[in-house]
Amino acid sequence: MSAGQSELPRLLTAAETAAPIEAVDVIAEYLRLRIEATKVSFLIVDLTGKAVARLSTVGAVEGGREAERIPLFGSVYEQVIRTQRLYQEATGRGQRVIVPVTNRGDAIGLLELLLPVAPGEGVLDTVGEAAHILAYVVIANGRFTDFYTWGKRSRPPTLAAEIQYQLLPPSLSCEAAQFTLCGSLEPSEDLSGDTFDYTVDRDTLHVSVTDPMGHDIGAALAATVLVGALRGARRAGADLAEQAHLADQALAAHGHGHATGQLLRIDLHTGRARLVNAGHPWPLRMRDGTAEVITCAVDHPFGLSVRVTHPYRVQELDVRPGDRLLMLTDGMLEHQGAKVNLLAMLERTRGLHPRETALMLTSEVRDAADGQLKDDATVMCLDWHGPQETQRHVSSGADVAQASAGRGKQRM
Repeated sequence: MSAGQSELPRLLTAAETAAPIEAVDVIAEYLRLRIEATKVSFLIVDLTGKAVARLSTVGAVEGGREAERIPLFGSVYEQVIRTQRLYQEATGRGQRVIVPVTNRGDAIGLLELLLPVAPGEGVLDTVGEAAHILAYVVIANGRFTDFYTWGKRSRPPTLAAEIQYQLLPPSLSCEAAQFTLCGSLEPSEDLSGDTFDYTVDRDTLHVSVTDPMGHDIGAALAATVLVGALRGARRAGADLAEQAHLADQALAAHGHGHATGQLLRIDLHTGRARLVNAGHPWPLRMRDGTAEVITCAVDHPFGLSVRVTHPYRVQELDVRPGDRLLMLTDGMLEHQGAKVNLLAMLERTRGLHPRETALMLTSEVRDAADGQLKDDATVMCLDWHGPQETQRHVSSGADVAQASAGRGKQRM
C-alpha cells in the first residue's frame, strides 16, 4: 500500500475484501509490512471485563484453535485499558508496544506489537491510527461472524444466558460530549433475566434497567418480551409514560409474570432528566464527592396492568454537571449484596471511569457471595458532564481525560 491520503481507503478496502474472520489479520499484516513488526496480535476484551483473549497473531506460529486467555487484573493490558494510553517497553525480543482498540469509549480490545527497534513518533502514530481503524473493522465484521463473540466468552453460555446476553446493547460503554456511561452484569447461577439498555438520539439519552421475576428460561423469555416492548415503543417515538405503559401491557399479555424496571431520559440540550420507576430499587447519585439515595415515587412493576389502573408517573430528576448516577437491580442489594456498602464504594471509586466503576461494584457483590450469586447483580453507571459540552475531546476512540488514570489513581 502506498503512503499518503489514499492509504486509509485502501486499508479499508483490503479489510472488506477479506473474509469477516480474517479482516483483523489484514490490519495486522499491514503493520507487519509497513513498520516491519515481527509480531502483531489483537486481543479482545472478555464479556466479563476481567480477561482478554488473543484472537489473532501475525508473525508467530499458531498453537491451535484455542484462544489464549489472560486475566486482566494487575496486568499491563489492564493498565492500557484503564489509561487508554499507549504502553511501550524494551524486551529481549524487541520493542513491545500495546495500544487500546476503542470506539466511543467502548474498550473493545488491544493491539500488541513487537518491533525490531525503538519506534519513532511516526511509527507510533501509524500504530495508533491502525488501532483506531481496527475498532471499526471489528464492529463492522462482527455482524457477519461469531468469531468475535466467541472470543468474548470464557465459557459456553446456557440457553438462558445466550438469550440474556443478546438483549444487552452491542456496546456496554459509551462516551459522548454530555455524558459517559457503562453497564455491568454479573449473572447468577440460575440467570434471573436482568438487562440494561441505552441509546442516544439527536436530542436525548435513553437509559433503562429491568429485572424480571424468576430464573433461567422463564426469566430470559420475560426479559425478551420486556426489552422488545421498550425498544419498540422508544423507536416509535413514544413518550416516557407511554413507553412504560406499552411494556407493562406487553408483559401482561404474554403471561410472563412481572418485572421491575427504571426508565430514564435526559435532554442533551437542557439537561432536564425524567424518570419512571416501576417497582424498582431507587437510584444512587454522587455529587461533590458525596453519595446518596435518590428517593422517588415507585409505581407498579411491569406486567401488572390487569390489577392496577393508575398510570405510570414521570418524575423530574435533579441531575447537574459533575453528577454520577447509579441505576441498579435488587441483586446488588439482596442476599450477599447487602454486605456491600454501595454508597461508600461509589464515593471511593469517584476517580474511576464508569467502565471500571461498574465492573468493580458488580465484582464486589459477586465476591461477597463467594462467586455464587442467588440473583443477577446489574448496574448502569452514568457520568453527566452537562449540556454545555457539545463536542468530545478525542484524537482516537477514547477521551483520555475521562479515563481512570486521568481522574486519579485508584485500584480495582
